[in-house]
Amino acid sequence: MKRTHEHKRGILQAASVLALLLALGAFRPAHAQIGSDRYSSLVMDARTGQELSAVNADEPRYPASLTKMMTLFMTFEALRDRRIALGDQVPVSPHAASQIPSKLGLLPGTRLSVEQAILALVTKSANDVAAALGELLGKDEASFAQMMTVRARALGLAHTTFRNASGVPDPEQITTARDMATLARHLVTDFPNEYRYFSTPSFRFRNREIANHDHLLETYPGADGIKTGFITAAGFNLVTSAMRSNVRLIGVVLGAARAADRDNQMKTLLDEGFAQMDVAPVITASRHEPGGRFPLAQQSLPAHPAQPPTLPALPLPPAPPIATQARPQQTKWSVQVGSFPQETAAREAAGAARKLAEAGQPHVEPATAKGHTTWRAQLTGLSAAEANGTCAALARHKTACIVLKPEAGQLARG
Repeated sequence: MKRTHEHKRGILQAASVLALLLALGAFRPAHAQIGSDRYSSLVMDARTGQELSAVNADEPRYPASLTKMMTLFMTFEALRDRRIALGDQVPVSPHAASQIPSKLGLLPGTRLSVEQAILALVTKSANDVAAALGELLGKDEASFAQMMTVRARALGLAHTTFRNASGVPDPEQITTARDMATLARHLVTDFPNEYRYFSTPSFRFRNREIANHDHLLETYPGADGIKTGFITAAGFNLVTSAMRSNVRLIGVVLGAARAADRDNQMKTLLDEGFAQMDVAPVITASRHEPGGRFPLAQQSLPAHPAQPPTLPALPLPPAPPIATQARPQQTKWSVQVGSFPQETAAREAAGAARKLAEAGQPHVEPATAKGHTTWRAQLTGLSAAEANGTCAALARHKTACIVLKPEAGQLARG
């Protein structure tokens, strides 16, 4: 009888401890699919690319305003290559001004600087500004979307197709959680200086204070970007990068039913990811927590964007053939169309080749030999078949070219 009594008491004690742990949140359902059949998620270590968790990570989803991450990537590349400068003016066309909210409400014929455009995208997620940037970089938004897709494939976004620069509804504009994590990692690692824009709490534009939509900057210690997104067909999307104890994680949540679900799920996934990386948990949510960033504290945040026109309900159709066939290791071939003493001449040659071949991304790179620098004009972001086809197309236009293999720009054989 005594042993039975002790046994019952032990069970009651264990149950009490379990109840306490549950109340404290020690046991939370990992990777729960939060109220939507469109849910996808992925968490990765930004330094190595190692995936720590993934749910439906390769299922097609609408990116919504996560699209602007790619628009910003293209903008940062143009800044790096000196095709544009932060102070350059971005003209606003009637097409750009006509975009649906969220937007700055720019009038046709007005202008804003490239840096103002960057800030408008990372904070307000302004669709009119995204379209204007696309027109600046690609002549028109449709051409820019093609450039975005080609560049995305070269970065390893094998199942992403872009049709516009902003993420406004388009049934053919699709992505996956894995692709968005890959893109975020490139933004963090390829553009460490420009990445700082994503943590901007707000910026002032024409006597208005524009606040950032990303609440995790305020509520999750260590978070410093990247982007929110919402359209009715997609649900609530979020990509977040957070750093603690020199460990940076990238998290993606797509298709949440509510904004609060999206934010809470991201916090849970990142907490679990940091635990896997042996990073001690942050006990307090204080804005003064060491290593935490809360730049939006005491800011007045706007409500989520107005709902745009309805798209077909998910699940989505498979990605177009080019998306399913493209593989990261096959999309780093290039076509070189000449070597020039001036960078300007090389850029003109690369641009002209792009128009003739209608393939690849114009690219210029310096080559120094014996103290003398020349500039190579290339079309990049191609698969082996695309590179050979591009060179053949250029040859028909009497334009000399050579195909370069991915390995250190070697000439292709045969």
